[in-house]
Amino acid sequence: MYKGKQKKIAVINDFSGFGRCSLTVSLPIISSFGIQCCCLPTAVFSNHTAYDSYFFDDYTDKMRRFSENWKKLELGFDGIYTGFLGSAAQADIVMEFIDEFKSGDTKLIVDPVMGDNGLLYSTCTEELRRELKRLAAAADIATPNVTELCFLTDTPYKERIPRADIKKMALELCRAGAGRVVVTGISDGDVISNLICSFDSCCYVSTLRKGIERAGTGDVFSSVVAASVVCGKSLRDSVVAASRLIERAGALSDELEIPPENGICFERFMSLNI
Repeated sequence: MYKGKQKKIAVINDFSGFGRCSLTVSLPIISSFGIQCCCLPTAVFSNHTAYDSYFFDDYTDKMRRFSENWKKLELGFDGIYTGFLGSAAQADIVMEFIDEFKSGDTKLIVDPVMGDNGLLYSTCTEELRRELKRLAAAADIATPNVTELCFLTDTPYKERIPRADIKKMALELCRAGAGRVVVTGISDGDVISNLICSFDSCCYVSTLRKGIERAGTGDVFSSVVAASVVCGKSLRDSVVAASRLIERAGALSDELEIPPENGICFERFMSLNI
């Protein structure tokens, strides 16, 4: 095992040079907690796909070369956090990575990036959806939004889903194997809630909606949760920290008239999460 007392999180996600999402969000946020962020890219984008045009380089055939070299270096990780995967083949590589690098103390945080507002992203095939179900079931903490929770549990999506039904789906994901589930972005008027669910208990963490809907918000949320939990904080406290950061950064982003595809201006608030 590679020596050193500083905690490390392996983050498996895409790299988008512009637009505040994925690895370019995780790297500064996780670093602000004093944790080394070790990046394994699934793809490289000039900017994310909400823009009119973008450059894209698929990293599927390079991902194993990353993990093989990390294995040679005998690296170990306190956390593994997975985000955007572009294909079922990448999901298989991630499962191999988890088998190789997850020890008994390693926390696995899975953000099953699949879709939003009732629709799957164009990159999420049926085969990938099945693989993401398997990956989420292996997680210590899974962080789906409501759309993703529906697709993970084979539940038809509705625009307004009662909280009791959301809780039922979250418990179904726990029964499938996930240790704990955090359902993000449950909207109710001016309030945004996140459901934290396990077999033992369920609770909500709510904040006021601040600003318009923006790209990359889920990446900010899951990055804070991953870093905070690896630091030893409770899952509820971690979700509270993530929610407060998004609330404040969302308000600032509106004040600065940031276009929604540019994400939220979280940079000024990093010290709030240490």
